[in-house]
This record gives sequence, structure tokens and C-alpha cells, in this order.
Amino acid sequence: MIDMVFDLDGGTIPATYPFALWAALIRRVPELSEQRLVGVLPLRGTANSERILLPKRSKLVMRLPTILAEHTATRLTGQQLDLAGSTLRLGAAKERPIQPYPTIHAQLVTGISDEVLFVEHINTQLGEMKIKGNLICGKRHTINGDRQSLQGYSLVIHDLTPMASLQLQFSGLGEGRQFGCGIFVPYKVISGLSAA
Repeated sequence: MIDMVFDLDGGTIPATYPFALWAALIRRVPELSEQRLVGVLPLRGTANSERILLPKRSKLVMRLPTILAEHTATRLTGQQLDLAGSTLRLGAAKERPIQPYPTIHAQLVTGISDEVLFVEHINTQLGEMKIKGNLICGKRHTINGDRQSLQGYSLVIHDLTPMASLQLQFSGLGEGRQFGCGIFVPYKVISGLSAA
């Protein structure tokens, strides 16, 4: 897996953009829909209830199997994507290797609404993957679209070995990676919590 980073022109996009963005991407690169692990990291910007303002130096980051990286970059560089009436212009692309960090974070991992049961379920999944780490469950989030919505919690996992960190960053947790869910990125180091 690798992160493909595209330059973006700033502008405003709908707050419900994840669903429209994925639809626009697979129109340009249909092969993306055939790979379960393909993810689109959440875009960073200033948000209100209806719109998100993207800064001038915004990036679109896609997490891809390396075999799809070059093809995806070729098909998307310089393209304009229509997001429910807003235009997203993609610039140059570059590959960014995924690095092992002991602490990683996902903005939203999908799961059940009860926080205690959500954490138990995540711990079960980590056990099945033979991964040891400590969890910090954050705020509950919802991504709404015209026809669907996704719900879950932000999640920090810390005290990971390099191999476990890469495994989680490659595979993610939960559903909806194409909509920005369950994708882990490096986070500021947290240590000593388990001893408290």
C-alpha cells in the first residue's frame, strides 16, 4: 500500500462530499472500486453544516495498493471532478510511503453507537489480527449523504509495534474506506498512559 498525494486548488465543497468524491473518482478510474482496501483520506478544511472551505494548498490523499498507484495518478492528474455542483481540480501527484508510527489515528471508524461495545468490538478485531495496542475512543461522528450515512467514533491506537502499525495503516478498520472511514494516519506520540 502507498499514499498517492494530489495537489488541489482550494475552494468550497459540500459537507457531504465523501460520497460524491468517491463517485467522481471511480468514474475516472473504475478499477478503484474493485479493491476493498482503497481509501480516500478525509479532506482538511474549515467546515460549517453545509460547506467545507479548502485552503489553497489542500491535498487529496488516496491510499492504494502499489500496483494501482501509477495508473491512478495518470488518470487523475489534471482532472476536474464534479462534487454535486462544486468543482475539485486535481494537480500533480506524488507517492508518499506509509511509515510505521507507534501511535496512529482515524477520524472515523464505523461501528455500533454504544461506545463500550464499540471499543470491545475493536479490541476483538485487533485480537483476531494478533495486534496489541491501547485504544483511546474519541467523539462520535456521522457522515451524511443524500442516500446513506456512516456513523462511528474517532480512534487513537497507541503503543504499537512497527509491524502492527503498518498492518493497521494498510488494512484499516471498519467499513467505508472509500469515504474516508477507518483510515489510520500518524498521530502525536502518546506514551506512559498504560502505566497510569
